[in-house]
Amino acid sequence: MKLDSSFVGTPLREYGTAVSWRSTMNYAAAIDDENPLYFDDEGGRAVIAPPMFAVALTWPISERIWEFIEDKNFPVDIIKTQVHYTEHLAFHRPVRPGDELTIRGRVAAIMPHRAGTVTVIRFDALDREGLPVFTEHIGAMMRGVECVGEGRGGEDIPLVPSHGNDTPARWERIVRIDRMRPFVYDGCTNIVFPIHTSVGFARMVGLPDIILQGTATLAYAAREMADREAGGDSRKIKELACRFTGMVVPPGDIRVRLTDRRERGDGADLFFEVHGDGGRVLSNGYARVAG
Repeated sequence: MKLDSSFVGTPLREYGTAVSWRSTMNYAAAIDDENPLYFDDEGGRAVIAPPMFAVALTWPISERIWEFIEDKNFPVDIIKTQVHYTEHLAFHRPVRPGDELTIRGRVAAIMPHRAGTVTVIRFDALDREGLPVFTEHIGAMMRGVECVGEGRGGEDIPLVPSHGNDTPARWERIVRIDRMRPFVYDGCTNIVFPIHTSVGFARMVGLPDIILQGTATLAYAAREMADREAGGDSRKIKELACRFTGMVVPPGDIRVRLTDRRERGDGADLFFEVHGDGGRVLSNGYARVAG
């Protein structure tokens, strides 16, 4: 199978969505995030969504991406080979219940990789006034797919500061992932894919069992970064990024590890990773927090 890098720039059909208080609170509940910013509306106080709620807003597009790609020549069958490889989110302001968002997407990059081809989709979420709310770059690994051409778009992918893995942790938080967690996350976020909830399907495609959603693993890490490094104020998180490198098979523990914090004039760069019972499951974790 082949994918031509000339498809870089292909637009996706626009998608509109409305944000409800129930959906934002459900996302926080899915990862046991008790931050009052997401729940406490006493006295008319406005609640916000957790940062990672953004992935639930773009999932309806990712889930059926072949229906949104506006090029009839794009080889949509190749999409079936993809696995979530990288994630990058830039937050321009928090998502709030009551928001009416328009999400615009395009194929941002197609690049060769030793294991196949990496494709990156960019999503821009805009509010009713056309102002940016968040920008997401989702990288998908298409194993065994040949990239035709030298690759395009790599120069437009967000760069994050580099930091090596296997660095001693400044702190570590153990999070228990119970057997029901993939089902809870599925039900509370509407991020639905059968490898997370169907044992039969997961084993049919070669997995040992159902696995925890990768975005859930990143959401747990984001929770810890906000609580421990941003004083509980997730509004200070301006960027989140990682590479998914392993599976979390529940029940079991994950260990969120902060490996470095580098101060900068307008805040700090945080470097983290997540380990599961079988080794590292999330690498090159990065968060930028405002001062």
